Amino acid sequence: MNIESKTVKINKSSQETFDFLNNIENFEKLMPESISKFEVLDTDKFLFALKGMPEIVLKRKEVESPNKIVLGAGGGKIDFNLTGHIMAIDDSTSEVKLVFEGDFNPMMAMMIKNPITKFIETLAENLPKSV
Repeated sequence: MNIESKTVKINKSSQETFDFLNNIENFEKLMPESISKFEVLDTDKFLFALKGMPEIVLKRKEVESPNKIVLGAGGGKIDFNLTGHIMAIDDSTSEVKLVFEGDFNPMMAMMIKNPITKFIETLAENLPKSV
């Protein structure tokens, strides 16, 4: 399953945007209002839960400054990645697209597609306001 957010414009350089996303603590600012728990586990890992959903641990897996950050499942029964693609527009503007990739059986994919799509879109919408 592959879900992409819309591309959002950010009034910061690609390096500033990268630095924001590379700081795990900043993901709390991007979370939807329905968040019920957010906890930084270490410098590369955080846990969050949305109301009515199980806790999810995300761990930083790969960084390519200032263009890409990959977070992946930090445990649990499902394996997935959330990648932030950062593109420089000019010295003071960048764009970000979030891409969720996971390999799920058809039943699981059907159950999680809408909630994950809404979650990814919320993260993207909150980025320009938070960076």
